[in-house]
Amino acid sequence: MITSCRDRVFMPHADLPADVRALLDSWPDLAFIEACLVDINGLLRGKRLPAGMIDRLYTKGLNLPASTPLLDIWGQEVEATGLVLETGDADRLCRPVPQSLRPMPWSRRPAAQLLLEMIDDDGSRFAGDPRAVLAAVIARLAERGLRAVVATELEFRLFEFEPDPAGRPVPAHRATAPGRRSQLFGLEELDGLDDLLGEIEAACAAQGLPVDTLISEQGEAQYEINLEHVDDALLAADQALMLKRTIKAVARRHELTASFMAKPFGDSAGNGMHVHVSLIDEDGTHIFAADPGSDSRLMQCVAGLLETMVDATAIFAPHNNSYRRFLPGSHAPMAPSWGIDNRTTAIRLPLAEPAATRIEHRVAGADANVHLVIAAILAGMDHGMREGLSPPPETRGDAYSRTDATLPDAWGSAIDAFEGSPFVAAYFGSTFRDWYVAAKRQERERLRRIVPAAEHDAYLRSV
Repeated sequence: MITSCRDRVFMPHADLPADVRALLDSWPDLAFIEACLVDINGLLRGKRLPAGMIDRLYTKGLNLPASTPLLDIWGQEVEATGLVLETGDADRLCRPVPQSLRPMPWSRRPAAQLLLEMIDDDGSRFAGDPRAVLAAVIARLAERGLRAVVATELEFRLFEFEPDPAGRPVPAHRATAPGRRSQLFGLEELDGLDDLLGEIEAACAAQGLPVDTLISEQGEAQYEINLEHVDDALLAADQALMLKRTIKAVARRHELTASFMAKPFGDSAGNGMHVHVSLIDEDGTHIFAADPGSDSRLMQCVAGLLETMVDATAIFAPHNNSYRRFLPGSHAPMAPSWGIDNRTTAIRLPLAEPAATRIEHRVAGADANVHLVIAAILAGMDHGMREGLSPPPETRGDAYSRTDATLPDAWGSAIDAFEGSPFVAAYFGSTFRDWYVAAKRQERERLRRIVPAAEHDAYLRSV
């Protein structure tokens, strides 16, 4: 059947995936498609195409410069990667991620979105694509006959669309009274935003995003949305990525800004991303539940995560602002530590029935790239099992006072640790490592040239 779309006419090819054909049949007025590639900062970049080109997307793909997934936070090319002038800013082919075509419920016109993965000249996944990094770590686990079950928890804050006269963000008035802290787990905090939150929930349902719970957090106009566990780590990362996009897009429709910035205010709670992980074998057996004990694979995974945490901090805290989260008593860990049902530790083992035994990784900020965060976590777990590591004793009580703060407390130190890590080279690849370091150093150098207002206030007249 020929389908009309605006002034274009196209006939979906018979060899298009069945899910794509079914969605096209249900969207006769589809206006456009956004084809999206995730970059190292977790931002989506790509192209908007007329709906009539969807068949070409699936049969021929889409070309984007190889530098695209390695752009800095401002969308600037990173010449130190060698992917810009030295190559003539050459293209790479991008293909749709299977099963990723979804509606964009927030769009004022009927629209769809799909994820892309970048392909290198030899047909393999492009080394600079964060999805490729995660896929490679998943393959390492698969060699051991293991598959990860993953869920994410994302914290964010809502702000008025316009800042105050000094340019500072203003917490959303309709969420809490100005100057009033949010009530942790407060239900009235949710009632006041029922229209917005209901629209987010509906948009997630339309996209098949498995939203679990929603709570009010400690910070003013701060919330957390959790996703359900899925036994496909790449899908879990994709779902978290699209959840962030959904929250930000729906907030814009309500004339608000949703932000996953790690620490918008120095004296208030930051935004974290907690990742829950367990492992199953080829028979679907939950290996953490089936293998208890001090020398179990659960303990090996914990040990691997602790041993590699410093090396991976540049992934968990990828921006200058990220390091403002790491303060005593802030529920952001400052050292590699673990504990049972202890939220002051970096690695928490929640109290649960055996079938739900899992690791909760509490280091990353909500500003981090979720694909790279999950890759670093799974890589640390695999490293622990391959080396047969054992963790130090469990931390009981307040980890902030009982452990020395040994995680990098500055961006430059974290980048240096990432660059010099054999673990990073082994699991992320030396090529990606070098490109990531180049991008982060470019961002850092630009910010170092900006003198913040607080320094003018402190020093301009006093020294």
